[in-house]
Amino acid sequence: MSRGKRYDGEKKLNLKKVFAVILVFIVLIMFVIVIQKLLTAKPAATSDKVSELNYYAVYTKDKWGVIDGSGKTIIEPTYEEMIVIPDSTKPVFLCTEQVDYQAGTYHTKVLNEKNEEIINGYDQVESIQNYDASNNMWYEKNVLRVKKGDKYGLVDFTGKTLLAYEYDFIEALKGTSNSLLTQKDGKYGLVDNTGKVIIPNEYKQILAISDKYENGYIVVNDENKYGIIGYNTKTVIEPRYDEIKPIYGNNLYVVKEGDTWKIANAENPLFDLGQNEVQEINSGNIIISNTDGYGIINSSGEEVIPATYQDLSYAFGEYYIAKKDDKYGIINLKKETKVDFTYTSLVYRKDEDFLEGSKDDITSDLLNHDFEIKVTGILSEVNTERGYLKVRVGDEYQYYNFKFEPKQSTEVYPENTLFLSKKDGKYGYVDKNGVVVVNYIYEDAMEQNKYGFAAVKKDGKWGAIDKEGKEVAPLTHSMENNLIIDFIGKYHLAEDINANYYTDAE
Repeated sequence: MSRGKRYDGEKKLNLKKVFAVILVFIVLIMFVIVIQKLLTAKPAATSDKVSELNYYAVYTKDKWGVIDGSGKTIIEPTYEEMIVIPDSTKPVFLCTEQVDYQAGTYHTKVLNEKNEEIINGYDQVESIQNYDASNNMWYEKNVLRVKKGDKYGLVDFTGKTLLAYEYDFIEALKGTSNSLLTQKDGKYGLVDNTGKVIIPNEYKQILAISDKYENGYIVVNDENKYGIIGYNTKTVIEPRYDEIKPIYGNNLYVVKEGDTWKIANAENPLFDLGQNEVQEINSGNIIISNTDGYGIINSSGEEVIPATYQDLSYAFGEYYIAKKDDKYGIINLKKETKVDFTYTSLVYRKDEDFLEGSKDDITSDLLNHDFEIKVTGILSEVNTERGYLKVRVGDEYQYYNFKFEPKQSTEVYPENTLFLSKKDGKYGYVDKNGVVVVNYIYEDAMEQNKYGFAAVKKDGKWGAIDKEGKEVAPLTHSMENNLIIDFIGKYHLAEDINANYYTDAE
């Protein structure tokens, strides 16, 4: 009899029970697989903040080496010249040796964290330095200049060729990132940090129009005529002007035809400036100066604010920082005073959206977007990455977010093991529960840095403790000339913060 058909006399299957049995088997199999994976898996990486260690040049016993953020020696201090680290997050260390000062010759090699040479085949490998308007130095990211014979090229941090070594020289366009000047056969061109050619080597001179490469570049041809080329490689203004100033805003340019300075757009000049000299262009308005002072005109050349101020700079919206009677305040485009002229200095911090005004060059009033004084004290730190301010109010450090809402140190530094505390005029450290870990014995102290070290001061000398409160750097450093006091293990940040190296020198 066929079994392909169920007959009424046969018992029917309980499908719910069948599915339940199958599910139990599946669960058992999955459980066995998970156990096997747990038994054979490698230990997971720790989430401790010190797992993200940067690298720093270190100077000790008259020699140069490299340490990481835990204080561990990565490159032994054996070099006579400072080791350059173009990007502190990457193990790429430029070491100089065989220096002949009389002949002006030297050899460079590039090492990684294993002390292995990683870029070979060149006579020189160098970082590319750049400087902002305040002369603060930085290195161009993920790009190195290489030299072979008498020609230069570019490689990335792995040694991959970005630009063939066929140029007479390569250097950063000062003040503008991601913009590298190249020189070939006496003519200048420009490439970005990937080696992409933005401007071919056809020009007598190339200048930055602003500190933002997106705004383009000023070029000068063999006839000494000025034009504009955009970062997208397209010509914005053909070289036809006698000069163009490095000022840009709202698609307006400051150009010179003959002896006359003018405001122009990409197509043509708009109006003559006469005796006015342009300082800034923002939001369609132009800050000008003349023999009477500083004022504002609009993009049609009409006066908005008469030139009666000692100084003017753009803040935000319709508001400007102005100077009158040797004091700074805030005005708007209606000529109304929004902040009284009482400050010896006044700046707008754009990224954090607040104003900082000082009357004595030490203590500052911190004003919000509505010009309300929210905090008065010594501004010790502005941390954009974490979004907080550290202000010394009286004898206490206080923390705020950029809305000036008070924050506890445990909120600002959630990963810290110790937190600065003060009692009876002395500093110590407590844990996140307020339990004293380091007694109140220091006359001054800092919060832990991102590697767990904290600078402490006793009897007029600075040293450091680690994340457990143990002193790891002796309290023997006066550090009177240090703008920033910071320690990694036994090493402290050097006086020249631009150089960004650590030392144990007293």
